[in-house]
Amino acid sequence: MRTRTRIAVIGVGNEFRRDDGVGWAVLARLRERAARRPLPPGTVLATCDGDPGRLIGLWEGAGLAVVVDAAHAHPGTPGRVHRLELDAGHLAQPPTTSSHGLGLGEAVELARALGVLPDHLVVYAVEGAESTLGTCLSPTVEAAVQPLVRAVESEIARHPQTTAGRPA
Repeated sequence: MRTRTRIAVIGVGNEFRRDDGVGWAVLARLRERAARRPLPPGTVLATCDGDPGRLIGLWEGAGLAVVVDAAHAHPGTPGRVHRLELDAGHLAQPPTTSSHGLGLGEAVELARALGVLPDHLVVYAVEGAESTLGTCLSPTVEAAVQPLVRAVESEIARHPQTTAGRPA
């Protein structure tokens, strides 16, 4: 079994559909942070529209993949964050749905069938309030962005390759 050291952080959504752009907003802040304090080598920051094929391509070969996406919950609490982990090959399903036609669950199942799941997958799903056209997040979702940035940084710091040294 080879050690995979690449880390993929993926912001999913549409930055022009208000709260659906939360993943993109988190990635923008992580990029700003990386300009001041570099992330571990092999860390890739990417945005995606949620297409399962593109998601799989972005996390393929990763030791750790962290995905940030908007979610719709019924009833919902805008700004509420759900943390999900791939456990024994199955992603726990939150009481939310993706804001995209095909969801993250379908991407996970397809990646499993193809044998290209990351070693560890963490998903942050943020309940949104607004999905109309526009580029500003609602205040409750905007308030979740900085804590999400810290949470993603923490996921990266806990990844074994960043804390236990890197293979040569």
